[in-house]
Amino acid sequence: MTLRPSHPHPDRRGPRIGVLGSYGGFNTGDEAILTCVLSCLRARRPDAHLVVLSRNAEHTLAHHPDADEVVAWEGVSRNHVLDVLPGLELLVLGGGGILYDGEARRYLRLVRAAQIRRVPTFAYAVGAGPLTDAEDRDAVRTVLAEMDDVVVRDEESRLVLEEVGLEREVTVTADPALLLAPEPFTEAMMREEGIPSGARLVGMSVREPGRAAEKLDEGDYHALLADVADFLVRRLDARVVFLPMERHDVRHAHAVLSHMTAPDQGRILHGDYSPGQVLGFMRHLDVAVGMRLHFVIFAALTGVPVLPLPYSGKVFDFARRLGAPALVGVAREQAGLLLAEVDRLWDEYPQRRADLGARVAELSASARETCERCGALLDRIGAARDTGGAPAPTAGPAATSAPEGTTSGGPAGGPRSGGRPSRDGPADGSPPDDDLTGDRPTAGGPTDDSHADGAPSGDRPPAGSPTDGDPADDGLADNNPADGSPSDSNPADSSPTGDRPTADGPTDGDPAGDGLAGDGPTDCDPVDRSCRGEPRPLSA
Repeated sequence: MTLRPSHPHPDRRGPRIGVLGSYGGFNTGDEAILTCVLSCLRARRPDAHLVVLSRNAEHTLAHHPDADEVVAWEGVSRNHVLDVLPGLELLVLGGGGILYDGEARRYLRLVRAAQIRRVPTFAYAVGAGPLTDAEDRDAVRTVLAEMDDVVVRDEESRLVLEEVGLEREVTVTADPALLLAPEPFTEAMMREEGIPSGARLVGMSVREPGRAAEKLDEGDYHALLADVADFLVRRLDARVVFLPMERHDVRHAHAVLSHMTAPDQGRILHGDYSPGQVLGFMRHLDVAVGMRLHFVIFAALTGVPVLPLPYSGKVFDFARRLGAPALVGVAREQAGLLLAEVDRLWDEYPQRRADLGARVAELSASARETCERCGALLDRIGAARDTGGAPAPTAGPAATSAPEGTTSGGPAGGPRSGGRPSRDGPADGSPPDDDLTGDRPTAGGPTDDSHADGAPSGDRPPAGSPTDGDPADDGLADNNPADGSPSDSNPADSSPTGDRPTADGPTDGDPAGDGLAGDGPTDCDPVDRSCRGEPRPLSA
């Protein structure tokens, strides 16, 4: 299914650019990322025709009017998606956490199909891990080695790709959502949520525990977070507001609220808001304590003192770069230590405010580097088109342990493992082979024991299990999940708007499915270069 805006933009005759990710209103963090990616592309190529490949085309069309075209890639004919690829001048993968067990192969099948059709490909600040499944690891090694440029959002992801065996340069920048601009969250909206004006507010983000509390059962975990909420109510004379970043977070917020001794001082934000509005709400907070990566990012952007509750490597990594307390985990016997950390956060914040601001500015600059690298690739593609050649591959400095904004994984300008597919196609004239199964490690092959996400696996297919029975040579699985419904497996950061987990960790047991992997106008502020999304509700 291909959709176009009901009020189409003037005919844009610039490059057709595809954007593939976990989009469709399931996750506030993913929608923030899409807003910023579209904003980057529009700023670099105002005349570009932007094509978003979405898990829910109707939602993306309604909430991202800056997209000129939206193509569904789940629950549709394989040929429908393949037909989109040859007309693209670039396919952008990401950003966000999409390269992980059970999902990586689904996204990369489409990337591989684009490469075979001589479409340049760019990994836009993606997150990687956990990657223990042999088929996903093989897909990552094969396809990323042949991309024109690979940018990851954190050092954790670079290490995961290195462990998988990817031998090429990888640039570390920062999450694209660091460029999101806030939208107003008005006093009228606060009243509608039942939040009194002038009250001191604590924001909390909770989800299933994952590695943050792997030794606790769910009841103890909820009770522990309730202790934190009660402590902040007493310590600060505050109200606690739970922000569900994904709809399954609502259940955990209710559970924590039910364990509080002062539940009347707690509220759960119930409206459906755009990422920019959620960011705008953060301006009303006095302190934030939470698990979701983009909740922590939003708090940092707003200048709110924030205590990340870790459940995955990406949160550890961001806390480290932010200079925020980086807890190893939470356990019932450590409740006192956790409360002491919250207390210290509040007391020391005035002295740390300037340092936090400087670190956020540095991270935002790093996030802009991704946009600049993507723009540079578009420049090379345009130059190659004008001369009838292929764009030169991206080169960068070699490094064994790349700091933020640098590259690693191979010699500067040197050959890549596998190499990008020739723009002239197979030399022998044989049909393109998009299959990712050649030379695949067996189920007993090497695995990655570093569970970067740390979240429970739910009902994902077992490692090495086939994702479809289609031996088609286009490298794409059948896009129709067995039950005919969209896949629901991405452990990303999530929003209260869908029925699937995202890259922050699965939140239910829905199987990954076997479809292809896999919001208001966006613009960039000419001064701070931040990206803005049209205020609108996220629909379920």
